[in-house]
Amino acid sequence: MGDLLPGRRAQSILVVDDNRQNAELLQELLAGRGYRIAVAHHAADAEAQIRHEPPDLILLDIIMPGKSGYEVCRELKADPATRLIPIVMITGLSEREDRLKGIEAGADDFLIKPIYPEELYARISSLLKLKEFTDELETAESVLCTLGLSVESRDPYTEGHCERLANNAAELGSHLGLDEESIVALRRGGYLHDLGKIAVPDDILKKGSNLTPAEWAIMKQHPATGEAICRPLKSLRLVLPIIRSHHEHSDGSGYPDGLRHAEIPLLPRLLQVVDVYDALRTARPYKPPLHHEQAAITMHEEARAGLWDGELVAEFFRMLEKRRQVA
Repeated sequence: MGDLLPGRRAQSILVVDDNRQNAELLQELLAGRGYRIAVAHHAADAEAQIRHEPPDLILLDIIMPGKSGYEVCRELKADPATRLIPIVMITGLSEREDRLKGIEAGADDFLIKPIYPEELYARISSLLKLKEFTDELETAESVLCTLGLSVESRDPYTEGHCERLANNAAELGSHLGLDEESIVALRRGGYLHDLGKIAVPDDILKKGSNLTPAEWAIMKQHPATGEAICRPLKSLRLVLPIIRSHHEHSDGSGYPDGLRHAEIPLLPRLLQVVDVYDALRTARPYKPPLHHEQAAITMHEEARAGLWDGELVAEFFRMLEKRRQVA
């Protein structure tokens, strides 16, 4: 009896085994449970198939000619695009050292030959349930990012702002040598930083800089509102400080918490620099866009006055200069 429910997409499994008899046996067993099965007999074929259509789970033989299963697993788990695909390593090796090598490569589970069908089904079912949960979290994040873009679309002067921030912040994080998790958080922060503006009325959001004290009080609530919207998703834990604190100033004059200097976490300070540059370079109802050189002078002056992190401002413009030289 298959595991597939009516109306539900069949989950896909890639079987990677150079032994055609073993691969055909696994294909027959799993197809009978309602899974969509693809087969690869060597690493290069497996990698091509994964690039074309990432599977929901991979059954990976360890001993193969050329690139081993350990190497394939290590590379897939190092790639942000494939690291969340569960990998079950299949081997006739039962030595502790071999299992440790698989764990170090990032394998999610192991099956020892000979394979017993019920054990195969149980392990795959468990990992695919976890993959479903991960996919649901990614979908929730995508919905929030789409919502962030919809907030941006309410203001014709900010078209493309979120995407520019996401790309520039991630590039600056990479330039500074931050870890991959922080770079991903910066990219997400670019899309989500102003999500809380969904609660700001259009007549305030589009008014420009001439806000009354009462209107400013409403506008200044948007970082906390955005943080509250995203807080239930634990996968956004590194993004929450970006959302809440990207309007703080080093001299304590920012909002919503009046943080100063090192009280402001690094990632919000980083996104803040990128955000200020984009704002200066973009036309607004109350100002024309500045040229790059004018924006640089303004930001360095404001950093010396205590608004921004001067070191990050300097690194940002070094990054832009490096980009210009490469181009």
